[in-house]
Amino acid sequence: MLRGMFLYLSSAGWARTFTTNFPLAQRATRRFVAGETVEAAIEATRRLNAKGLLASLDILGENTHSEADALRSTEAYLYLIDAIRAAQVQTSCSLKLTQLGLDLGEEIAVKNLRRILEKAHDVGLDITIDMESSEYTERTLRIYRMVRDEYGFKNVSTVIQAYLFRSADDMRALAQEGAHIRLCKGAYQEPPEVAFPEKVDVDANTVRIMKDFMRAENRARGAYLMIATHDPNIIREAEEYIQANNIPSSEFEFQMLYGIRSTTQEQLAARGYQMRVYVPFGMEWYPYFMRRLAERPANVWFILKNLVRG
Repeated sequence: MLRGMFLYLSSAGWARTFTTNFPLAQRATRRFVAGETVEAAIEATRRLNAKGLLASLDILGENTHSEADALRSTEAYLYLIDAIRAAQVQTSCSLKLTQLGLDLGEEIAVKNLRRILEKAHDVGLDITIDMESSEYTERTLRIYRMVRDEYGFKNVSTVIQAYLFRSADDMRALAQEGAHIRLCKGAYQEPPEVAFPEKVDVDANTVRIMKDFMRAENRARGAYLMIATHDPNIIREAEEYIQANNIPSSEFEFQMLYGIRSTTQEQLAARGYQMRVYVPFGMEWYPYFMRRLAERPANVWFILKNLVRG
């Protein structure tokens, strides 16, 4: 019930207006958001790198309503790439196609995406095209394949959400293409005709998809899996499969969100795995914050406890 409530609030305009003007809510976001500026994000990345962790920087924002807004988001990513190059931190970048204007038309989003990918390619920076709700799945995969094949980029990846019924088929096809994929459970409110409604089914599908994608013949094609989970059972299943099949740490990585299970992140890195932390920053924190609460409502009590202490 709490998950559904938070997912509803993530897209409710009245709730966004109230919450973003509420000082305690702004303080609470520090749990999951690195700050509001590029400088804050770079500093957070330095701290992670010092602990042996990689990062993926994400400028918060989605569903732009004008070409001017989409262009501003594009320019923000170009500025971020310059800052990453100057700081020499170990990070990639993540972005959303609706942030680049997908709701206004695919041609607008693709034009903006190409500018970012070309600059990222010039400096050797990896870019992940985030997945949004199921409304965008087909378009996102089509655009991902287009830019990947058009430029021959090895530095571009995308995301598959295990809670969608279609994801097993998508992952089989992407594995045969040698794709680089972040696999996560999914964080949007989806209708029961397109997604597993029960957590136990999502968890089981995640493990099935993960193991199938990481088979030797797929890795030989260049398929690379980013295992994005905080679930200790799925992490254990992944480690057992990796060890049983002698999979080199260069052929996959673990990913987690900034501010969640930080100790586990450091433990995985200490065991010799590549561990990447998804680091969001910027002013548009509200939808992201609500989806994090929806994923694990226990975070509400953690945040309230720390706010009282603060």
